[in-house]
Order: sequence, then C-alpha cells, then structure tokens
Amino acid sequence: MTAQDLERLLSVAMPYGKYKDRLIADLPGHYLNWFARVGFPPGEIGRLLALMQELDHNGLRTLLDPLRNRK
Repeated sequence: MTAQDLERLLSVAMPYGKYKDRLIADLPGHYLNWFARVGFPPGEIGRLLALMQELDHNGLRTLLDPLRNRK
C-alpha cells in the first residue's frame, strides 16, 4: 500500500455493477466482503477493491479522512 493507492481509492469509481460510478472508498463493506468471498477482479480495480476491503474489515476507513479533507 502506498500513498498513491490511498489517493486512488478516492478518485477511481467502480466501473460496473450495482455501485457503478461510486468511488471505491465509498463502497459499502458488505459489497467489498462479497468480492473477498467470490474473488476480486483482475487488474487495478481488483487491487483497489482488495485494499479497500482490508481497510474496511480492520476498521481503518478513517485513514482516508485527511485525504478527503484536502479535496
């Protein structure tokens, strides 16, 4: 995980599915957990979803707050 990865969570939107166009950082935990169960998609989206799921699962969503406040 890098600082750029955290910034990407706040700038990349989900490209498909029920939460299409919602920022990765704003996806609900149950949706992220579903991906963890069935498998994350390949590529950057999958990597970001996995990172966000780890943050959510471990109660670390607040790590993104300072980055949100900069925008």
